[in-house]
Order: sequence, then C-alpha cells, then structure tokens
Amino acid sequence: MAVVSQRKRIWGWYFFDWASQPYNTLILTFIFGPYFTGTLSANLIADGMADEAARAQAQAYWGWGLAATGILIAILAPVLGAIADNSGRKMPWIWLFSAMYFVGSGALWWSAPQDFSVLWTLFFFGMGLIGMEFATIFTNSYLPELSDDPAELGRISGSGWAFGYVGGLIALVIMLLLFQATANGTTMIGLQPLFGMDTETKADTRIVGPLTAIWFAVFMIPFFLYTRDTRTTGADPLVIGDSLKSLLRTLKGLPNHPSLLAYLGSSMFYRDGLNGLYTFGGIYAFGVLGWTVTQVGIFGIVAIISGAVFCWISGRVDRAIGPMPVIAFCVLTLAFVSLLIVTITPESILFIPIAQGSNLPDVTFFITGAIIGAAGGALQASSRNMMTRQANPDRMTEAFGLYALSGKATSFLAPALIAFASQITGSQRLGVSPVVGLFIIGLILLFWVKPKGDFRK
Repeated sequence: MAVVSQRKRIWGWYFFDWASQPYNTLILTFIFGPYFTGTLSANLIADGMADEAARAQAQAYWGWGLAATGILIAILAPVLGAIADNSGRKMPWIWLFSAMYFVGSGALWWSAPQDFSVLWTLFFFGMGLIGMEFATIFTNSYLPELSDDPAELGRISGSGWAFGYVGGLIALVIMLLLFQATANGTTMIGLQPLFGMDTETKADTRIVGPLTAIWFAVFMIPFFLYTRDTRTTGADPLVIGDSLKSLLRTLKGLPNHPSLLAYLGSSMFYRDGLNGLYTFGGIYAFGVLGWTVTQVGIFGIVAIISGAVFCWISGRVDRAIGPMPVIAFCVLTLAFVSLLIVTITPESILFIPIAQGSNLPDVTFFITGAIIGAAGGALQASSRNMMTRQANPDRMTEAFGLYALSGKATSFLAPALIAFASQITGSQRLGVSPVVGLFIIGLILLFWVKPKGDFRK
C-alpha cells in the first residue's frame, strides 16, 4: 500500500468538513427545514386548521423530530466516543455512518406536498443527521494523528472548520442560483431550474436532498483516499468498558473543579440556545414573516459571511483580552437578539406598530441574522479556547471529550422546548422564546467561571 504524505492526510481530513457541512446549511437550517414546516402547515390549513395554529403545529413537529434525534445522539455519542478512542478500526464505522448520511439526505426527494408524510420525512431526516453526527465523532478522532506538534492541532482544526464553512456557503449559492425558483418561476439569476425541475411539485426545493447526498459522496473521496487507520485490530470491549468507567469517574470528580463544572454547564446551555437559533431562524422567517425559500437562502448567505468575518476578528480580540469577555458579550448579544426576534411581526417591531406593507421587519430580521452569524461564530471559536484554560493541562483530551459530551448531552433541549412552547401557545412566534432563557442561564453560570480556570494561578 502506498504511503500517504502528511499533507495529503490533512487535506483529506479537511474534506470531511467540506463534504458534510451542507447537511447543516441546506437541510437543517436554510432550505429543507423551512420547506418542511411550510409544506406541513399548508396541508394542515387545507384540512381546516387555522393559519397561526397550523404554522405553530408544523414548527412543533420539526422540533419534536429534532429532539428525538438529539436524545438518540446524546445516549450513543459517549459510547461511540469511547470506541473512537480505543478502536483501531474507525474506517468501517465512518463508511456505515456515511451511508446513513447519503441515504437519509437523498431520500428527502420523496417529500412532495401532494403525498407528504411527516413520519417518513422526519425518519429519513433523522437518519441523515445521525449519520453526520456520528461520522463526525470518528473523523474527529483522527485529529491527534495529523501532527506530532500539539500546537499545530488547533490550527489544523480551525482550518478544517473554516474550509467546511466555505463548502456550505458554495453549496447554498449553487442551490439558489441553479435550482431554487423564485416567485416568477426562475432562479435568482433568471434561469429555469436546472434539469427542468417542476415548481408545482416543489422539485426545485426537494432537490436539496439529492444535491446534499451527491455533494457528500463526491467530496468524501479525498477523505477515503488519504485517511488510514493506524491500527488494524478490532476494538477490545473491555478497553471500551474501562474508558466508560473512566468517564464516569471524571464526571463524579467534576464538583472538585467548580470553574470547569460551571463552564461546562454554561456552555451547554448557551450552545443549546445557539443551535436553536440556527435551526429555527429560517423556519421562523418562513412562517412568521412569509419569506420565500429563496429569501431564507439569501438570509443564510448573509449569516455565513458575517460569521466567517467576525470569527476572524474575534480571534484577534480574544488574543488581546482573553476569551471570557468575548463569550460574555456574545451570549448577552444573542439573548437580546433572540428577544428582539420574538417581537418581530409583519405589523410591529418591539411591540411598536409600523406602517402596513413596510419592509422594516424584513430588514430588521436580516440584520438580526447577520448579528447571529457574527456572535455565533465568535462564540464558538472563543468557547473552544476557553476550554483550554479550564482544563487540566495533563488531561486535555479528556477535557475536550467532556466538552463534546456536554454539547451533545442536551442537544435535544432547545428543539424540545421550542416544540413544547409552539404547541401550548399555538404561536410560531412565541414558540422560539425559550432560547432567550437558555442564553440567560448560560450567562448566569459564567459568573462561577474563573478566566484562568481551576488548574492555573
């Protein structure tokens, strides 16, 4: 077998981020999520349900679907993480979860409004999402093998994340320019949807599933060509069992490190809130403001570009003053923006009436999208840096395992709260209000976090 150079291995690893990111960008957030709720609410309205109640119910279904998937991920992620740490054969698992990604996303093509099935659509969406999340666990476990210099791992990880961001942006632009029809039946640049996609059956939107699947299959080729398992023996179940016991011991010992415990709790809540904004922002604009899928897509482009730019800027600020002020500012900003979003309707902003037909709500929501992108990107970057300060320097890998676990353990919380609030209020607008509380709890817990952690003077 030919020896793969270190440079090729790194670039192969980067391509997983590039290949997998469109599931977040196209399906979860900006294209298919709004399509799901829009299609379901239209069908409910056709069956006699009131408009506002139908939109809230559709949002609730999407939220419950995400919550169920999140619970499954939370239960299995630590087990799979132990396998990733101890098994010499990661590649077969990546093939398995890649197949789930491909089948799950590709099958979303069969979600036409005329024979729309909530159950099957959520089933295949969940299959693809689980495939993406679990494949990520195993591909992340290759990171320590990409350089002998620990200082280089942060750069490699950050470059891969940025590379994936660009991939998601390009995939979204391709979708909007070549496939997604606007109100006049052509794409943003005046073309007929590629391959003659029928707008009556929403084929121009449903193609997002096969497009995401094909994108993944094509751009995973470099990963599979250049990534190798360093060991070929199977996983020892006893070793995995020991790893899980070690994890439990670490969890039991967290009260002895109050700053680390507070930070894990804080980041768990504010990351849930951020995921809620990412997941339901496009759906909110689609249902409450009456945006088209194209408008939501443009909104996504603005948010992604803003996130990339301000993530770069915040990195320089973080280097100058440390991550704590950046995190606190971003969480406070996101809490305020979430509260502002809840008050945006076609008729008012911050409960202040506006002229009928005014485009001020649309402009305001675009601005909030840019702020969410900026604060969200900066928050994620500085949060990772803060973890290096909170962790025991001798147990850094274990600490980042806890950080990943805390992020997955309650990944169902924001969708479940939004689904519950949407259902009990009958309002899609009020349904997203729980994310404000998640940010506030995260901000409060930051008061118990020491900027330099428990392990450094």
